[in-house]
Amino acid sequence: MHTDKKDCLELMKLLANENFPLRSVLYLQSKGYDITSIGTDNPSIQDHVVMAIAMREERTILTFDRDYGELIFKYNYKPKADVIYLRLNEYEADEPGKFVEELISKEEYDFSSALTVADKNGIRQRKY
Repeated sequence: MHTDKKDCLELMKLLANENFPLRSVLYLQSKGYDITSIGTDNPSIQDHVVMAIAMREERTILTFDRDYGELIFKYNYKPKADVIYLRLNEYEADEPGKFVEELISKEEYDFSSALTVADKNGIRQRKY
């Protein structure tokens, strides 16, 4: 059975870290993405708990927090889904959602078992 990239993206589940703007969460929800928000559902929990939720629910974490790379590479957390670490300095509240939507629509990236670091100058992925 063949599934194309669009079918795979429709199955992609997202988890917005507390620092990911609510307006971006709402934007992605309006586009049909399966996204939950730590800021709405579990405010103030620690990063390793966010990671545990993402691993249990097989969700890709969307975050502005660089500590997730340390959880993966130093403390051996290995989520099946991706962690997308955004490095955007100035933005409107819905821009990160639009940026993520554009990023995950690109066919050259594989969002499984990887840390993706994304900014307006480029994208880097490191598999684990």
